[in-house]
Amino acid sequence: MERREEQNLEFTMDNVEKALHQLYYDPNIENKNLAQKWLMQAQVSPQAWHFSWQLLNGGKVPEIQYFGASALHIKISRYWGDIPAEQYESLKTQLFAQISTFASGSKIVLTRLCVALASLALNMMPDTWPHAVPDMVQVFQAEGGQADCGARCLALLELLTVLPEEFQTSRLPPYRKSQVRSCLAQECACVFPLLRQLLQQSDSPGFVKQKVLKCFSSWAQLGIALTECEGLTLAAFSALRDPELFDSAVESLVNTISQPDAQRYVNTLLKLIPHALGLQDQLHQAVQNGDIETSHGICRIVVALGENHSRALLEQVDHWQSFLALVNMIMFCTGIPGHYPVNETTSSLTLTFWYTLQDDILSFETEKQAVYLQVYRPVYFQLVDVLLQKAQFPTDEEYATWSSDEKEQFRIYRVDISDTLMYVYEMLGAELLSNLYDKLGRLLTSSEQPTSWQHTEALLYGFQSIAETIDVNYSDVVPGLIGLIPRININNVQLADTVMFTIGALAEWLADHPVMISKVLPLVLHALGNPELSISSVSTLKKICRECKYDLPQYASNIVAVSQEVLLKQIHKKPSPLTLLAEPGPMTPIVQIRLINTLLAEHGPMTPIVQISLVLAEHGPNPSNKLAIIHILGLLSNLFTTLDISHHDDDHEAAEVKKLPVVQGPNPVVLVLQQVFQLIRKVLGTWLNDAQVVEAVCAIFEKSVKTLLDDFAPMVPQLCEMLGQMYSTIPQASAIDLTRQMVHIFAHEPAHFPPIKALFLLVTSLTLSLFQQG
Repeated sequence: MERREEQNLEFTMDNVEKALHQLYYDPNIENKNLAQKWLMQAQVSPQAWHFSWQLLNGGKVPEIQYFGASALHIKISRYWGDIPAEQYESLKTQLFAQISTFASGSKIVLTRLCVALASLALNMMPDTWPHAVPDMVQVFQAEGGQADCGARCLALLELLTVLPEEFQTSRLPPYRKSQVRSCLAQECACVFPLLRQLLQQSDSPGFVKQKVLKCFSSWAQLGIALTECEGLTLAAFSALRDPELFDSAVESLVNTISQPDAQRYVNTLLKLIPHALGLQDQLHQAVQNGDIETSHGICRIVVALGENHSRALLEQVDHWQSFLALVNMIMFCTGIPGHYPVNETTSSLTLTFWYTLQDDILSFETEKQAVYLQVYRPVYFQLVDVLLQKAQFPTDEEYATWSSDEKEQFRIYRVDISDTLMYVYEMLGAELLSNLYDKLGRLLTSSEQPTSWQHTEALLYGFQSIAETIDVNYSDVVPGLIGLIPRININNVQLADTVMFTIGALAEWLADHPVMISKVLPLVLHALGNPELSISSVSTLKKICRECKYDLPQYASNIVAVSQEVLLKQIHKKPSPLTLLAEPGPMTPIVQIRLINTLLAEHGPMTPIVQISLVLAEHGPNPSNKLAIIHILGLLSNLFTTLDISHHDDDHEAAEVKKLPVVQGPNPVVLVLQQVFQLIRKVLGTWLNDAQVVEAVCAIFEKSVKTLLDDFAPMVPQLCEMLGQMYSTIPQASAIDLTRQMVHIFAHEPAHFPPIKALFLLVTSLTLSLFQQG
């Protein structure tokens, strides 16, 4: 198909065939796209009524026949209003004839023709074609035609399967959709006996029974009364024993049980429970044989029954034992042996059930709730044990063989377990923390046998899950837990991470019990030195700094010293401990002043920063040095954002700051800045021509000026001179922004007017000359 002719081609059978050949076989992607665009126009054209039937001729290849069937479906489903009423019958007859022809032909074409007839039926029901479904059954059960009995049976099943599916996606207006749904629901009286007969016939081939189950699954989603589905549902339970039918039976059962309306039919639900419990032997056998698909399928069925209908089944007090048995079966699925997601994928399906069951129990009135809690609190304590078992890491050797994707799935799975534990706390309360503490205490104090780090880590993870979101400030076990943490033999990165995050989760509690900070802070500072623990240790130290800010002054110098040591070793890239101290807001002004004093000390942490930067500057410009320089400039930029001793969050801070000795002379932050200024001058000596380095330098002063405002005054002449030098070498926006900031804050001060004026004139004259150059 030539590109220029494409728009003018007539929509004829020959041209459609050429375009389809181009779409499927032309290697040129642009030609393919043109062909596809033209074919889409052809499908909706009036001529489609003519070429569609021609394309279905027996001599054509399936791809061409499929396009003809699809075009018919599009015309019927989207342009129904264009079809004259007197043509409905002939259209119906033609479609029946084509389906009969293709019953023994291409399956993909057969399906599209069935979808087209389904769309026709939905548009004609109930007024124009009131008995559409019985008519379909009758046509294909009749003797004669080109197809044999088996092919006609499969064609009928295909038609009956796509009919509800087409209804779900149809564009019928709401009033018509409701009318047609009601009509289809009545027709199940015609369809279901046929399906049950085919399913229970001993001579029905396996592939026919598969189609029957898929057809039932499709109809079940129409919201048909569960009583109407009962016979087929029980037959589907029986089909689970046949490996060939297993997957189809699972889908049909899950779809039937999950219908929202099903909970109205409690008696039928109660009949299904024994059949679900009857799958336990098959489930255990599948687990024993490592048959993940079978255990997964059975789990889906029991979870669908429990999750969708827990309240309705809980209320049947005479049958409490059978529902409890179902709950215990779901518990087995939660604790299914093996590590998720490598050895099993089933346990994650069950987590939502435990939320639902808990919500339903806690929604009952107090007296009724107390009765249920008596039965189900022990179940939920068992659940906690099971979840912590499932959250355990595998052995180091096994974990090393997992792919990165498997490790990420396991991480997400542990987060889901953490969320579930946090939710379960609402039912079990403080007793849950005591339970975890007792287990951890026995584990760490037992002298009988060495415990695996995985067991310890999982119990701590349980604590962390709850403490992160629940207020544990009044818990009487937290002091004991803080006392146990230093006894943990931390010989593994995952365990160390969890120890860090657990301490972080208890930061609020530490703020109320500051005497315990000394028990855990050394562990956190020690962890800063391990690059593998950088995220957890930095995160935990930030939380402690934020929550315990009034009790940190005595530790400030130690925190800064450790951060300095780690920085010198260049262990951390991002985030680094100095970034922690330099991020806005984690520390109180008291600690900031202590930090400033440390920074100004002769051998304080500024010294190595200056030394490292000087060495990098002296080596001359190269890419690796440049990255290190920009990183250090970024740290300094963040540092000056934080070191603001003039603003306090509350009266308590202001009162505490007043108790500190009054600092005479310039703002101490300026003294730190003056140290840094010499460093920056040296760096610019090497990197003045590099736009990124100049931008990083401007960021330092922009944040410093914002933090200090009028206190920045002693630095104004030096900065004006440096800014002029930078802008003269490489004019860029960051220097203009900083100039604007300087003019805005200092131009009204007579003492600063000369340097500000000189800078302003320089920047404007250089900028105007740039404009003149275009």
